[in-house]
Amino acid sequence: MSDSATSHARQRVQADSEGRRTENTRRDEDETESEQGRDADETLRCPECGSANLASDDGRGETVCEDCGLVVDENEIDHGPEWRAFDSKEKDQKSRVGAPTTNMMHDKGLSTNIGWQNKDAYGNSLSSTQRQKMQRLRTWNERFRTRDSKERNLKQALGEIDRMASALGLPDNVRETASVIYRRALEDDLLPGRSIEGIATASLHAAARMAQVPRSLDEVARVSRVSEDEFQRAYRYIVRELSLEIKPADPIEYLPRFASEIDVPKETERTARELLENAKQNNVHSGKSPVGLAAAALYAAAQLTNESVTQHEISEVTDISEVTIRNRYQELLEAWDATPFVGAGESGAEA
Repeated sequence: MSDSATSHARQRVQADSEGRRTENTRRDEDETESEQGRDADETLRCPECGSANLASDDGRGETVCEDCGLVVDENEIDHGPEWRAFDSKEKDQKSRVGAPTTNMMHDKGLSTNIGWQNKDAYGNSLSSTQRQKMQRLRTWNERFRTRDSKERNLKQALGEIDRMASALGLPDNVRETASVIYRRALEDDLLPGRSIEGIATASLHAAARMAQVPRSLDEVARVSRVSEDEFQRAYRYIVRELSLEIKPADPIEYLPRFASEIDVPKETERTARELLENAKQNNVHSGKSPVGLAAAALYAAAQLTNESVTQHEISEVTDISEVTIRNRYQELLEAWDATPFVGAGESGAEA
């Protein structure tokens, strides 16, 4: 009996000690949470006026209340670089990070290039033996950058896309999109039986259409190394197989570029835009070349605003024949005169 009583007493003592430990732990957690809450309140609010309108001055390393001007925190840690640069060239030289990854390179820009300058890290010229060694290293490095035929294919195609985009004056986002389209075509095995240049040209044309900076078929075919028929077949093929969502080209998208090349005033460009908007409302644009409509709208707008622009000048810039410009010009003016208030207002202005 004495042994059982002793064991019961020992169990009660252990239970009491565990309960006290649990209570102390809970009390410590509550105190920690309350301290964190106070720290958060002190960080988010000004201790002087209680305002939460705090601003960080990275130049001085301070946090200042914008309401009362109190310096809430000072001597903050600067997480930026420890060096300064005063132009983009100096920034590139001092930066210790590489360029961001890009789809415009076959390896996404992650491989290493050996510079063409035959100089060491101190700027001193290399000896003839070292120059020969570096030339061999460059050759082998260039070979190792492409592991198989797919990567060699991709490298050639992306070079073609970059060349044609530069010739057409297309921005980087179009080149990036064209590179992604070509990569998809390569992954889906759409290239057997078709030329690399043809699929690359089709990818660039599709990317320009998707970015709403289209180029006409004649312009793209002029910088491509394949015929226009082959390029159009490849374009229809990748649009169908990759299910690309490409809207029909809008004639208005061609206007700013043509107006800039012809050098007409803003009033003429605005009138051409109104002519095309009116033609779209009357379905005059259906089944007609958007480039031809843009060229005719510019000629019609020049006539309405008394600008001396000939059909030959517009034909030279837009690659549209003068006969097409005259035909579309008549259709645009007929739709303009047939529209209530617009044609009447124009006629009244001319009178």
